[in-house]
Amino acid sequence: MRINIHLKLLIPVLFSSICPLAVSQGVAAPSVSAPASGPTRPSDDRYWVEPMKKVHAKFTGTKGTFAHFGDSITVSMAFWTSLYWDHKNMPEDANAAFQFVSKYMAAECWNKWKGPKYGNEGSMTIRWADENIGKWLKDLDPEVALIMFGTNDLGSVPLEEYKTKLARVVQKCLDNGTIVLLNTIAPKSGQDEKARKYVEAIRAIAKELNVPVCDYYDAIMTRRPEDWNGASARFKPPAGEKADTYDVPTLISRDGVHPSNPKKWQGDYTEDGLKNNGFVLRNYVTLMSYADVIRSVLQPGEKKPN
Repeated sequence: MRINIHLKLLIPVLFSSICPLAVSQGVAAPSVSAPASGPTRPSDDRYWVEPMKKVHAKFTGTKGTFAHFGDSITVSMAFWTSLYWDHKNMPEDANAAFQFVSKYMAAECWNKWKGPKYGNEGSMTIRWADENIGKWLKDLDPEVALIMFGTNDLGSVPLEEYKTKLARVVQKCLDNGTIVLLNTIAPKSGQDEKARKYVEAIRAIAKELNVPVCDYYDAIMTRRPEDWNGASARFKPPAGEKADTYDVPTLISRDGVHPSNPKKWQGDYTEDGLKNNGFVLRNYVTLMSYADVIRSVLQPGEKKPN
């Protein structure tokens, strides 16, 4: 997955700063993990709260910093940054989460923490993270780190090596006092059976190391269990019609790898948007998961909204 294939997804306006939103609304504590589907996940979805409080007690960096370690699915401005600019039709709980996160998170983490120096770059695997995590933690010292590697690993990193190195990356974050939010990978066209094994490994490591899961795989399978794959014949355009890779009405693009980003549902957080735009869905799942970490660990005394 090369970064240049995501240029069409980048937000054209290059902004130098974003002021924290002047908001005061809290957010109810959503569950990090949705109901089970696909591979088995930890049964107690609150197992991580007390252990992460102990991890956070060691933290000495800047409050509100939120790093994203991953590949092209993470470095794309369609992930996270686009949420700030365009978040139409949010249900009440998601809107409350957005206001809550915007109030708490460091403003630069909406848009400036993008690129290899911040731990996200196209074509990368867990090997890259294992080699560079020490530098990222030293330079960024994030309060929370979202980690999602695995899509590229399916074709190049054996499962046992993947598990060993992912666990090591997570542990180095925890030793630093950084809370980890482990993100499951999306299904991949032609390799979903293999992808499920890596998803299972992510969930098992989360349970073993007592970190929360941001379950993107489950969110996809819950909404589009049979037709998530934009590379399938069902979504082939009519003969002679040029098809946009990302403008397909399901959750994975026509390349069978990356989240979709169809124009019709960009920034649309209705159920239709969450079923038809893969980046919108990933933004939603990340938003709700990060908000839960803030409420449960970072600001446990914060009152819920009326």
